[in-house]
Amino acid sequence: MEFSEHIKTANVEDVELRQQLHPPSRGTLCVTGHHLLFSDRQDGSCRQVLLLLRNIDAIEKSVENLLGSSGFFSNTGHSDRISGSSGMITIKCKDLRVLQLDIPGMEQCLNIAHSIETLSCLDCVPEMFPFFYRPADLRLQDQWGLSSPEKYYSQTEELHERWRLSSVNKDYSVCPSYPPAVIVPRSIDDDSLKKVAKFRQGGRFPVLCYYHQRNGMVIMRSSQPLPGANRKRCREDELLLQAVIDSSDKGYIIDTRSSQQAQQARMMGGGFESKSCYSHWKRLHRQMERGKTLQESLIKLVEACGDESHNMDRWLSKLENSKWLSHVQTALSTAGLLVECVERDSHSVLVHGSEGTDSSLLISTLAQLIMDPCCRTLEGFLALLEREWIQAGHPFQQRCAHSAFSHARLQSESPVFLLLMDCVWQLCRQFPLALGFSEVLLLRLATEVYASDYGTFLCNSDRERCALGVKDNTHCLFQALLRPRERDSYCNPLYEPTELAIWPSVHPQSLQLWRGFFLRWTQQARHLEEAQEEIRNMVIEWGKLSLS
Repeated sequence: MEFSEHIKTANVEDVELRQQLHPPSRGTLCVTGHHLLFSDRQDGSCRQVLLLLRNIDAIEKSVENLLGSSGFFSNTGHSDRISGSSGMITIKCKDLRVLQLDIPGMEQCLNIAHSIETLSCLDCVPEMFPFFYRPADLRLQDQWGLSSPEKYYSQTEELHERWRLSSVNKDYSVCPSYPPAVIVPRSIDDDSLKKVAKFRQGGRFPVLCYYHQRNGMVIMRSSQPLPGANRKRCREDELLLQAVIDSSDKGYIIDTRSSQQAQQARMMGGGFESKSCYSHWKRLHRQMERGKTLQESLIKLVEACGDESHNMDRWLSKLENSKWLSHVQTALSTAGLLVECVERDSHSVLVHGSEGTDSSLLISTLAQLIMDPCCRTLEGFLALLEREWIQAGHPFQQRCAHSAFSHARLQSESPVFLLLMDCVWQLCRQFPLALGFSEVLLLRLATEVYASDYGTFLCNSDRERCALGVKDNTHCLFQALLRPRERDSYCNPLYEPTELAIWPSVHPQSLQLWRGFFLRWTQQARHLEEAQEEIRNMVIEWGKLSLS
């Protein structure tokens, strides 16, 4: 496809740009296949605004003729062309920015709007910007990614006696959303794994994602079993879970659905592990919202954050009605339950919901961050995200197709990864010395997951990335963040490593709105950001002096 097919007007002069935290400016607007570029050269200045089209969530347009009357247009609206009229385009971004463009000439305005609408919604992966992005200090031959099941297995020697690395999924035929290699009990052969995969939704059979060095307990992940209304059994599935624990021990299954939801799933062909067939495993239900419910919660929260009425009661009511902080609380408390089982009670745990690609990844990631000091360094955290989200098959392209402003009908969108970033920020706030990375990293990741120059968050699985050549033709975000000139801005200068678990408080008064993200384009957030940067620089200088 030629991008020029969708660009009827490439350049417009005398455009006025209005955006939060900046005075209005006038200049030239350019449309390319992947970006909007605004250049302001007034009064000798050379300010530029470069906006990735993929970052645009929604646009609204209106025109005004010489008589002053105006007409508003939806994303599909049309109108007769009016000579001498002007147009206005409001751009709402996935990172919650809102920009307004005043464009002379209605025809030019509608052409620009059409180009933005079309090019911002292209869903052909090889035509996205990461396939064209070539920074000077990175090479395509560089290593892509930081971690994998193979690397985790080789680094964890304690696993080798009872666990093995299986390549049963090397061609992605057993489970399309799993990586080629997975860690499973040594006593379970590949033929058994294939049978277990047929008994689990989407083929996501139980695999190891974490080994706890202190007591040898493990965290397993999977999707729901498929006993259905007829209560079918899979002997291989039962043997796999029994192989995880000693015959005299017991394990816990944390199901991220309510007991009622699990029962209903059985009527639809899904279900749960029954006590009679899995006698050494105790099932715990902790309902976590996902999908449409979570997406609508984000939409309500962003709407509340954009309320300019300055009425505190109204603001607090909207914040509470969004239920976003309730989702944060549930995620952290469920992760805490998982940590209790592994860390305090010394029992292995299997985590699953229905598909096993959303809330299961969320709480296993948070639990590892709470328990394992290796996951709290900058490199360790990025490697954790690589294993638990990129490699484990979170469907990023489906979940992050739209953010909070889109007018499109909800399909598979769900801000699960953004919820993770919020939960990690809560940990950073409650334990300011315990994590080796800062809020700046979380903000960067929360932005990049929706629109990025890098290929890390493209596609829905490792299988898709390989098929579309993502690893061969794009750069890895995580590798870029660890470059010497980048990493300093993401490190926490107050970091003091601790071997202890960091137990978060989940009381409502302990959880706060993540202002750095949800209010990031307000003057208050900008002042807070400047103050934090000044404190950071003072701490760094103090550290240099103490070493000299």
